[in-house]
Amino acid sequence: MTSSTISAASQPPLSKIEQAKAELCGLELAPRLAEMGREGWEALDEATLTIRLKWLGIFFRPVTPGRFMLRLRLPNGVISAEQLELLAEAIDRCGEHGSADITTRQNLQLRGLLLEDMAPLMVALETLGLTSRQSGHDNPRNITGNPLAGIDPEEIVDTRPLVEAIQARLLGPAGPRNLPRKFNVAVGGAPDSFLLHNDLAFLPAEHNGELGFTVLVGGFFSAQRNELAVPLGLWLRAEQLADFTLALLHHYERAGNRQQRNKSRLMYLIDELGIDAYRAELVAAFAEPVLSHAGSHLVNRAPRSGLGVHGQKQEGLHWVGLHVPMGRLEAASMLELAGLARTYGSGELRLTEAQNALIVNVPGDRLEALLAEPLLQRFRPDPSTLQAEAVSCTGNAYCSFALIPTKSVAQQVLEQLERRIELPEAVRMHWTGCPNACGQPYMGQIGLMGAKARKDGEMVEAAKLFLGGSMGAEPKLAELHHKGVPLSDLPDVLEQLFVEHFGARRREPAAS
Repeated sequence: MTSSTISAASQPPLSKIEQAKAELCGLELAPRLAEMGREGWEALDEATLTIRLKWLGIFFRPVTPGRFMLRLRLPNGVISAEQLELLAEAIDRCGEHGSADITTRQNLQLRGLLLEDMAPLMVALETLGLTSRQSGHDNPRNITGNPLAGIDPEEIVDTRPLVEAIQARLLGPAGPRNLPRKFNVAVGGAPDSFLLHNDLAFLPAEHNGELGFTVLVGGFFSAQRNELAVPLGLWLRAEQLADFTLALLHHYERAGNRQQRNKSRLMYLIDELGIDAYRAELVAAFAEPVLSHAGSHLVNRAPRSGLGVHGQKQEGLHWVGLHVPMGRLEAASMLELAGLARTYGSGELRLTEAQNALIVNVPGDRLEALLAEPLLQRFRPDPSTLQAEAVSCTGNAYCSFALIPTKSVAQQVLEQLERRIELPEAVRMHWTGCPNACGQPYMGQIGLMGAKARKDGEMVEAAKLFLGGSMGAEPKLAELHHKGVPLSDLPDVLEQLFVEHFGARRREPAAS
């Protein structure tokens, strides 16, 4: 008997979180948002405040009580200047509390909002084709794709319509409303589409000369376990991806573990059933013809940064990739970015998993003027090799799980290192504040995770160090190198690591 046929009566009791979800779906709160705003966040019960609101993309942050975070959905990381301006205005009204972060899922999170802001903001979002629905907790998160989709000279397939079709199915009337745990979906469309950290990944692959997608499942990071996705043994045509995703998620909704949250991600279900039985159940649930596949695909190298000036597949047009330090934006910089996209491009921007922004469709005769814009002194198209591929979660400034202030510490450490060493090429550094690994430290050539360590007889803020993450043809996760380096010692320790492992050259000390 498989887990999907075990009767509910034989199951252990639901966890506390599952009970709260079963009592009321967070989507039912949407009509009540204005009323809830008037009554104030203090009037909300704990389950509504900390769980159910996340179905609408609204996050209570205990470290900033009364100020909420709103996570958008931006399929494939595409956003227009008009949409970005609306989001900038929303956080500008929050004054010093307002900011935004580009996430590692090509998305935006707005910080500093009040609960009473939410109802009118939701209406404004909808008028511009945006939504924050089901962007948090036990829901399918923002669906990612090639950030260069549609403009990439190396593109195998344009992922935008595929990602949008998947989102439409998942957020439609038949979409899942109560998964056992969060779920990440991604679609690859280029030779550098590393997506194996997703629960479900579609990578371009050929079958008897026809282009389609091989299916990989089970990738995830957590405090307990970290896995790369594994081949499911199926090949799909592009038009099947949306319905297959929906069928898989409904199966997961029925069969996933709801008693042990630390064993509720998809890979645990695959382990329980075995990959062959799991595949058989999915094929039966999908009820469309599918083809067996060995799992080979057309992805063969690590992702490009996209930074700098590059020619698009459209003759005469370019994209300009801008490095956004640690992915942090303020209202003013968002408005400037929107203005630059309108003035020099087509009014469209792309967000990347490396927390950077791309201005697209820039004619050649406008490049010089764009590169001379003051904002590009801060959001540089040519950052240093230390800054170029640095990624960070939000840290303990906003997250109660984080043990260190990741973004500020990372920036300070990198600036110190820039004065000490020269790197021959960019090195991926991923910073995360806690073992939940939102900053994806296992994907970095160097990964850093918030921790505590003893120094001079006292417990101090520290970082675990991980080395060796690869996103190339033979991907692997970074492994623990040091269990806790005090933050005050990080510049010295990282300097030595860069010299020993990445060919860094020490700079001559500046003359006094």
